[in-house]
Amino acid sequence: MCLGGGGGGPSQAEKETAVEQRVEADVAEREEVEKRAKKKREDISAALEARTERRGMRGGRGRRSLLRSGGAGFLGRFNS
Repeated sequence: MCLGGGGGGPSQAEKETAVEQRVEADVAEREEVEKRAKKKREDISAALEARTERRGMRGGRGRRSLLRSGGAGFLGRFNS
């Protein structure tokens, strides 16, 4: 049976230090995630540009759906 005194938990200074370290770690992790996301966006953009160049589209509209193309296509037959 313990009667008081066993040293207890961490002191207030230790708790504050731990909180500060946790905040710093969170900030560093967030920055790393943002860096990776930016790199991924750049890689995707580069891949899309290379794909467009290979197809010879030169930034044109490319393939569009019949609904957005302006012409009704075969859908005009079904609108009465």
